[in-house]
Amino acid sequence: MPVVVKDIMKLLCSISEEKNMKATIRHSGRGALVAGAVAFVGGLVGGPPGVAFGGAVGGLLGAWMTSGQFKPVPQILMELPPAEQQKLFNEAVAILRHLEWTDAMQLTMLVMGSEALQQQLLAMLANYITTELQAEIRYDD
Repeated sequence: MPVVVKDIMKLLCSISEEKNMKATIRHSGRGALVAGAVAFVGGLVGGPPGVAFGGAVGGLLGAWMTSGQFKPVPQILMELPPAEQQKLFNEAVAILRHLEWTDAMQLTMLVMGSEALQQQLLAMLANYITTELQAEIRYDD
């Protein structure tokens, strides 16, 4: 049975879609840069009071920029570069090594029939998203 990355990615997409899993990647570095830049410009224009005003405005602007919109996890998974998909594949195969399947549909049916396998794969996926992608996860009901 050849194990194909595409099959595992379809499975992970199905599971995350079933649980309405969404994630957002926050760009905190970019927000901090904006806050600092606006404070700097405020200081150049208005001296010490300009720094305070620029810092406040820059902080609000930076916070607004970093509050990312949640995207469906299946979309995020399909946009991952091949090297990242391979990492997920390796972790998933370690969980699914005892199963036998011929295609993505059969694999998905096997996993969807097992709550324990679904939970293991969801935990692995959530861990990957929060640690590797540094994203926040939300489950919509």
